Amino acid sequence: MKRLLLAPLAVAVLAAPVLAGKPITVKGSDTMVILGQRWAEKYMNQNRGQIVTVTGGGSGTGIAALINGTTDICQSSRSMKQEERLKLRDRYQTMGVEIPVAKDGLAVYVHAGNPVKSITVEQLRGVYMGSITNWKDLGGGDATIILYGRENSSGTYGFFKEHVLQNRDFSARVQTLPGTGAVVNAVARDLNGIGYGGAAYAKGVRNVAIAKDEKAPAVMPTAEAVQDGSYPLARPLFFYLRKPPAGDTKKFVDWVLSAEGQRLAVEVGYFPLN
Repeated sequence: MKRLLLAPLAVAVLAAPVLAGKPITVKGSDTMVILGQRWAEKYMNQNRGQIVTVTGGGSGTGIAALINGTTDICQSSRSMKQEERLKLRDRYQTMGVEIPVAKDGLAVYVHAGNPVKSITVEQLRGVYMGSITNWKDLGGGDATIILYGRENSSGTYGFFKEHVLQNRDFSARVQTLPGTGAVVNAVARDLNGIGYGGAAYAKGVRNVAIAKDEKAPAVMPTAEAVQDGSYPLARPLFFYLRKPPAGDTKKFVDWVLSAEGQRLAVEVGYFPLN
């Protein structure tokens, strides 16, 4: 009687599944959106299964999403206002948690062909409030200054209004644009244009050195000047959360604040906390 030869059983070895962490949502500042996206990409590459989504819309939009409960983390290029904190308190019994995550130099952009190299904060105030309207008054050519700026939901708009305009109104001649990238693109195409936004966005335009007053030296938004406070428009960048971070969110925040996360901020064009 013939014996049946049975083929050995094939044993399938299955890789252990990657455990997916709770998705983390980040929303807010257009100034910070490039930085937030780079942080998220790097973090997800190192933490398989973890999803971090980053969207812009402006600091005010991010804060509103935090209050409405539609984002875990708000990115903001300005501090939360007291009335915003009170809305958080009324809804969640918390005033929110502020975490500085990087620094930025709010830059003033002009066209690469514009001869004006520096400006005082007072002159900049005059330009954006409408009392200075011609480049010749700033040492440039005889041409009308074309103003570009951000919409009022932007943290950059809020910072500029507070620290440059001293909370007074912008000129009606300012053309408001949705995002720092749009401001940069407009100035890059307009020989007589001027705009403002994060220093990391200054591609195809030229930053103007800023002097605190007529007696102070004009300073460019360099890493050293932002760190030592000599650049007049240096500012912190924030994460805001409803409550102290925990679980996967805490791991992400801790990584952003780590030496690796801060190095990435520098690579993208921002400045580290220390």
